[in-house]
Amino acid sequence: MNKKELISKSDFILSLGTMLSNNKEEVRNSIIESIAKTNAQFVYMHPIDNIDLKLYYTQFIKYEAGSEEGILALILDAFVKESTSDIQKYINDLDLGYISAESSAGEEEFEEAYENSKESQFKTLIIGDDLIEHPRVENIVKLLSIIKKYTDFNLIVLDNDFEEKIDSCDNFDLEEVEDLKSFDGTVVYRLIEDESTEDLIVSASFSRIAKVANKDEVYLNYKTSKVKKSIKVDEKLHGTIAIAKITDSNEEIFTNYRYKQVKIEKVDA
Repeated sequence: MNKKELISKSDFILSLGTMLSNNKEEVRNSIIESIAKTNAQFVYMHPIDNIDLKLYYTQFIKYEAGSEEGILALILDAFVKESTSDIQKYINDLDLGYISAESSAGEEEFEEAYENSKESQFKTLIIGDDLIEHPRVENIVKLLSIIKKYTDFNLIVLDNDFEEKIDSCDNFDLEEVEDLKSFDGTVVYRLIEDESTEDLIVSASFSRIAKVANKDEVYLNYKTSKVKKSIKVDEKLHGTIAIAKITDSNEEIFTNYRYKQVKIEKVDA
């Protein structure tokens, strides 16, 4: 059974680390199909709300950029009920209060998701591309391989190479969740799309914080990168993370982990 078929027959779906935007249309459509066929519950987890999914998700868990390792630890705690003594000790020793506070995702949200999943017969966890280049990817791979082995989730990984890493992982020696890096201020999310644009898509609140207006030309400054973009205020976008649609780029700002803390500079300043 392929990934599309697995998703469409699911009656409980968690998605982590993907906005399910245009180039994930097939996955998004499969989720919508599962809701129509099985009345599936869909829990969408991401730092950016997706207005196109509001009609479909039953629960939205918003987390801070960079905290995916902590989110997986919260999933581990909520959904892994039987495993090895070492893994159970790791779960028991998790500082859930700290992880929850730093990730801005409440323990009770994961408890709610678990309770809502109890009657489901076919559960699926979708893992997106955001996690591939996370600085803590090695521990993330271990967490995902344990979740795959010790829960009844069908694990669907949207990137094939990343899926191979998880499938071949046999090291369950988990590290402590690292102190979560703060992504305060102006943050840009690299959204991989089929076509790049010169727009930096921002919410009204982002434009106020960055002191920019619609159609302003700006430079995004990050370490050695200085990239020119045009501000596009999207009233449907909420929060303080801007979106840059990129296919491919060698600029440092658009390599490695998808979220970058940047300095915004007006071109005419």
